Amino acid sequence: MVRGATLPARSGRKAEKLSRAERNEETRQRLFDAATKVVGQYGYAEASVARITELAGVAQGTFYNHFENRQELLDQLLPAIGIDMVHFIRDRAGPNMPAGERELAGFRAFFEFVHRVPEFQRILNEAEFFAPKGYQKHLDNVATAFIRIFKRARSEGDIVDYSDEEFEAIVHMFMGARGYLSRRYASGSDTASVPDDVITAYQKLITRGLFKPANRTEKS
Repeated sequence: MVRGATLPARSGRKAEKLSRAERNEETRQRLFDAATKVVGQYGYAEASVARITELAGVAQGTFYNHFENRQELLDQLLPAIGIDMVHFIRDRAGPNMPAGERELAGFRAFFEFVHRVPEFQRILNEAEFFAPKGYQKHLDNVATAFIRIFKRARSEGDIVDYSDEEFEAIVHMFMGARGYLSRRYASGSDTASVPDDVITAYQKLITRGLFKPANRTEKS
């Protein structure tokens, strides 16, 4: 489930009909959703247990039934949102698309996700300093998803002449590009759309490359 600007409605089922495991999962989800909003609005430094539990509608004591401490929740927050993002993008970049079209659809979907979950930007940008374990876990998860896509494209003949080691480098280039482009074009209140020039530039880069190969002739 994509976490967004509003907390999900409570389950329509009566509490007494939920199993203990279901009640625990519902409460845990509400804490994650509340933490998303609180960190998105106030930042990690001001994301207190009191603020999170108040927004989630649970007692502070309940928080510690699910997390050992505040930092444990913060370390899990970005990876959880990142997995939502990966699933969101995967749903919009169908496996039957040609590889280039699939990557472009994923690129568009990334900005759509940022629009739907505006808190993501701040949570990501501050995580390196306030939740470094979560930050690294998020990078690893996204990189793994990218590499899986690239290896599939290579097996289908859509990518040639790239090794696994080169994929590792390219993945971080792509992740960096999306991160900086989202700061440039999808920050603040106007995150609904990205300029067409950004989309076409990305499309040209991934399908044509940037520089024309040098036409060098060896001297005899």
